[in-house]
Amino acid sequence: MSEEKEEQSLPPTTNDGAQDVGHTAVAVPKRKPAPGKLKPGQLPQYKVLLHNDDVNTFDHVARSVFMLMPLQQEEAIQKTIEAHEAGVSLLLVTHLERAELYQEQFASLSLTVTIEPDA
Repeated sequence: MSEEKEEQSLPPTTNDGAQDVGHTAVAVPKRKPAPGKLKPGQLPQYKVLLHNDDVNTFDHVARSVFMLMPLQQEEAIQKTIEAHEAGVSLLLVTHLERAELYQEQFASLSLTVTIEPDA
């Protein structure tokens, strides 16, 4: 006498991630990360901050921001005005390696850019 084991399998899923149980689709809730926690694969974010100085001309700063940043010309001018008037301007928020690259590129043009964690 031989006993055959029945294999159990999970119900098939639909395109939206719901499981097909008979003729009824059951939604499977997706877990959201806790506030302040990163999603898997998400890199920590850093602010790239442009600082005003008394050495460089407004035109040099504005052209440099436009050349290095993914901004339109008017946006680059606004960021330069903000740095001039407030002393610092947030250029963008990105992952650490890209932020460090921007910092080095601005330094090569004699401009001061710092990076800090985006809290």
